[in-house]
Amino acid sequence: MARQPRLSLPGVVHFLVQKGHNGGAIARDPADAEQLQRILREAAREHRVALHAFALLPGRLLVLGTPATAEGISRLMQAIGRRHAAAFNRRHGRSGALWDGRFQSTLVEDGEPTLQVLALIDADPAADGQRPLASNRAHRCGGPRDPELVDPPAYWQLGNTPFEREARYRERLVDALPEAAQLALQRALTRSAAYGSAAFVARMALLAGRELQPRPRGRPPRAR
Repeated sequence: MARQPRLSLPGVVHFLVQKGHNGGAIARDPADAEQLQRILREAAREHRVALHAFALLPGRLLVLGTPATAEGISRLMQAIGRRHAAAFNRRHGRSGALWDGRFQSTLVEDGEPTLQVLALIDADPAADGQRPLASNRAHRCGGPRDPELVDPPAYWQLGNTPFEREARYRERLVDALPEAAQLALQRALTRSAAYGSAAFVARMALLAGRELQPRPRGRPPRAR
């Protein structure tokens, strides 16, 4: 079966997940984490992707960003893949693949869906027990502000003052994403589709020129 073409649209929030090859580490220590963060930030500036959030775990990288061009996301992840893999292999005296094939991505609707994914990255449920080597949750929770991060409109709508926004956002980090929403998000990632309301998915499908909703299983009923 042919691979589904990558879905990427300028001006739309994208959630990206890149895993290590065969579940292996993409960062082993703070030096690796610092290196990957630097490469991520440089590549985002080069390819005009506004970074909203990221979390680096030993075996995967999570990124939320909005590209200015249709090619921005692919070029961002290609740059990260090449530069970090080369530096990681050189530093650790290894060779071979570092990444687990293509990264996963999904378009995310502004508003509640964006807040859900943002909180997912910052809360880091870490179902596999991994804890972040680097994240920027402090940026939205009362800690030092990161001048290179761009808060999405959904975050600004949490309150009229920084204190209100930070307090309401911290409340969101306490509750895990509902199971149904987690499943929907994972399906969207797997299919390189869209995550949000039915109207948003339909609009993205129209812009992308392809179907984004999964088809019902089984044969269609016969016409009578």
